[in-house]
Amino acid sequence: MALVPFVVGGCASPALVGAWKSNIQFKDGAFAEVKDLEFLYVFNAGGTMTESSNYDGAPPVPPAYGVWKSAGGSVFEAKYVFYTTKPPEKAEEIAKGGWGPAGYGELVERITVSEDGKGFGSEIDLVLYDQKGKMVEGGGRAVGQGVRIR
Repeated sequence: MALVPFVVGGCASPALVGAWKSNIQFKDGAFAEVKDLEFLYVFNAGGTMTESSNYDGAPPVPPAYGVWKSAGGSVFEAKYVFYTTKPPEKAEEIAKGGWGPAGYGELVERITVSEDGKGFGSEIDLVLYDQKGKMVEGGGRAVGQGVRIR
């Protein structure tokens, strides 16, 4: 995997490696009405990554985990997966563990890092699946604008 260098504190690092914060806006799908969605990412040098959002608690879902690779120059592709949950049918079920598994979502993001390495723009495709792996409604397309956490 060819990585674009980014200089941090005098030593060269791959352009995407590190921690980032991004504002996300879905153009369509179940998340299009959310106007304040933010993602936090960590891109590891080995090609793995973790993503969490400011909505991970509503409804409760764990962070997303995935992989990333160079697509040439300052462009990168990431693919990451998160689990979805469903609300309990009765309020008293919350005390017994509450939200159960509902399926998962898969995000594919194409990221272009700025020349100075301090920001990026991205395009995201989200596909949602039920517990059996069958595609369900609600996915969509989004754009993102990220900044490196320093």
